Amino acid sequence: MTTNTTTLLNDVDIEAVGGLIQAVSDDSAKAATRWRASVTWLGGFRSEAKIRSFAPIASDEPAALGGTDSAPNPVEQVLAALGNCLAVGYAANATARGIEIKELSVDIAGNLDLHTFLGLRPGGHAGFDDITVEVRLVSDATQEQIADLHEHVLSTSPVGHTLRAAVPLSASITLG
Repeated sequence: MTTNTTTLLNDVDIEAVGGLIQAVSDDSAKAATRWRASVTWLGGFRSEAKIRSFAPIASDEPAALGGTDSAPNPVEQVLAALGNCLAVGYAANATARGIEIKELSVDIAGNLDLHTFLGLRPGGHAGFDDITVEVRLVSDATQEQIADLHEHVLSTSPVGHTLRAAVPLSASITLG
């Protein structure tokens, strides 16, 4: 009889993460990944995103913006994506460093001017003007260890990088 033992820290499988790091280190082609989502409009400002085999993720706009406020809107989902990405980064990198996380929360806010979105300022900036992130982390690690972890997570976050840098975006449309 074999016993399957998994070494966990912060509820993260240390061996699985180490195996991925080793696989990518051995073959850099394994680092190239592609992610997908498929969005279907449901009427009004409601839509849903389907990602892999998960339940659809609903989207809507607040009533003040003409929606029915039945779900978070897309810009709120961008903020949530950043927070989720940072949480993964803290869990993975703390685990790799042997740091136990007792509590972690990420609060994110962004300022967005609606002029361009509403067609009142053509050619203006329709995205966030700024985003602030407040992380609360409880751990027995030293202040220096936490500061190093924090800087590393911010400098390696895929969603953070996507939001900070211009990303080539191409879009096509098919009629009918």
